[in-house]
Amino acid sequence: MDLYSEKKECCGCGACADVCPVRAIAMTPDGEGFCYPEADPDKCLNCGRCEQVCPIKKFSEAGPFPGSGDLASARHYYGVQARDRQIRYASSSGGIFPILAEYVLRHQGIVCGAAYDEEMRVVHREARSMEELDKIKKTKYVQSTLDGMYRSVEGQLKEGRRVLFCGTPCQTHALKLFLNRPYPNLLLADLICYGVPSPGIWHSYVRYLERKHKGKMTDFSFRDKRKKDNGHCRAYTVAGAEYTDPLDRDIYCRMYFGNYMLRPSCHTCRYCTTDRESDFTIGDFWGIGKVRPDMDDGFGTSVVILHTKKAEAVWGEIKDELSWFACKREEILQPRLQTPTARAKRRGLYMAAYRILPFSVFLSLFGGLASCMEYAGRFRRK
Repeated sequence: MDLYSEKKECCGCGACADVCPVRAIAMTPDGEGFCYPEADPDKCLNCGRCEQVCPIKKFSEAGPFPGSGDLASARHYYGVQARDRQIRYASSSGGIFPILAEYVLRHQGIVCGAAYDEEMRVVHREARSMEELDKIKKTKYVQSTLDGMYRSVEGQLKEGRRVLFCGTPCQTHALKLFLNRPYPNLLLADLICYGVPSPGIWHSYVRYLERKHKGKMTDFSFRDKRKKDNGHCRAYTVAGAEYTDPLDRDIYCRMYFGNYMLRPSCHTCRYCTTDRESDFTIGDFWGIGKVRPDMDDGFGTSVVILHTKKAEAVWGEIKDELSWFACKREEILQPRLQTPTARAKRRGLYMAAYRILPFSVFLSLFGGLASCMEYAGRFRRK
């Protein structure tokens, strides 16, 4: 079974591995640190289920489930902030995700989102309590692993539990295809996604920082808000000591936002639109200062798009916990709701260096290249 012919044709959601009835598919990392499915021809039954749950293969056929009738009469667009500033401070943007998650937990449901495991790898986990929820609140600029998560969510739904699943647009669409039927007790929230960076490079970076500071990393925040700058600070903890810097001084983040280490499929992503396969789309409200300057207080504002009647019903129950305003589609549009992230021109050279060089040398090389490019950019602007 050929699951893809080019790497841009696989988003790495892992649904094909989870759906295989004989476990013939394994997600295996390549030289760039991204996982791709590999099928064992001796086990494969040629049942076709793997192709049926692939969001890239099925994108052209996507739409609401037959007979579900759940699409909202019109999409609704909001700018929101949690009224509780502590919720906003502990979140990456305006706090809409924890508000949604706490709503589900109050109804004895579970919340699925990205968390760090004991080795600081990013994996999707289930939260059943406020303490567990804390681990999946903030943004992780790493592609998450979902081994077994699709099957687990299906099991929870069949037992009648309410489930909130939050992930990238391709992950949420993959779950919808995996389930292959509507569940009234499922809420899907997808993210406005810049693109997912390499888990392999992230793992190498964690080990590099642990060697540098001589200890074990226990936390990493990509969007720390202590400076009231909408989260443009990163902070991490190694051996009990905390280290902070502006986001643009962190070399991993510079590689990420330089578009050097995004998954190939991200550069041709079809989900860069306001039309999604979820109930909610959530993300940062970039440009809030132009739309509502009175809400630009440095602690973050969220964009929320409601796609379904189910989302409208939940919104009616949580909106009193939020400061919010309705807006027009053009007011919330940002680059990743219009076009995919462009591929860096030197991405091939960058990845070749990552594959062959010791990681510390690789980082030094990239740091020098990034500094030269930044200087050149400033010279051109003059």
